[in-house]
Amino acid sequence: MTIVTEDPHDGETTETSAATAAALPRRTERVRSERVRMSGRERREQLVDVARKLFAEKGFEAVTIEEIAAKASVSKPVVYEHFGSKDGLYAVIVDREMNILLGMVSDSLTADNPRALLEQAARALFDYIEERSDGFRVLVRDSPVAQNTGNFASLLRDVASQVDERLAREFDSKGFPSKFAPMYANMLVGMVALTGQWWLDVRKPKKDEVVAHVVNLAWNGIVGLEKKPRLVTERGGAS
Repeated sequence: MTIVTEDPHDGETTETSAATAAALPRRTERVRSERVRMSGRERREQLVDVARKLFAEKGFEAVTIEEIAAKASVSKPVVYEHFGSKDGLYAVIVDREMNILLGMVSDSLTADNPRALLEQAARALFDYIEERSDGFRVLVRDSPVAQNTGNFASLLRDVASQVDERLAREFDSKGFPSKFAPMYANMLVGMVALTGQWWLDVRKPKKDEVVAHVVNLAWNGIVGLEKKPRLVTERGGAS
């Protein structure tokens, strides 16, 4: 004899024998117990973790609520209950990752000299890339048009703002126009971030060695800055 049953949580139907059906109440109770064992906060964190990994691997558009729910072993209504929509879940992830990265950079800036500050900022960004690779991959992907989560470029500007005031003081002490400090801060942060994207895929050389090379290029360039730089070539390649 075959009995058709329906999972009350997922709405899925399955066929089973009469002998197995006798054990269904116990199995159903066990499954229900496992599903409700998490608190609301724990479930929310689980969904964030699952979705972050999926968004990092496939991008926002390619991931569905059904896929997130399946990976978390919950029904779609559970995801909607916590975040309202896929957009809402994505926004939570991006906002969290941006705050973590900005916090790591800000907390790292403790030195009182510009070279050490440059090393600290570069190391903090590479530490974030290494420790939260999925989060970084989410940030560097294009945000959905409908989102108000900003994008990676705006995040880098926020990171640069953490160092431009200190860079301005250094410019003042050396007689350079401090009004250009924000521009140089964005140059430096952009260089580090782009190198970090490359390193995330190759993971060679070791992280600290890459940071040392980045700082070497940036610092030696700063030491040799011209007060009034000019281009030495004409358009079209003539010098």
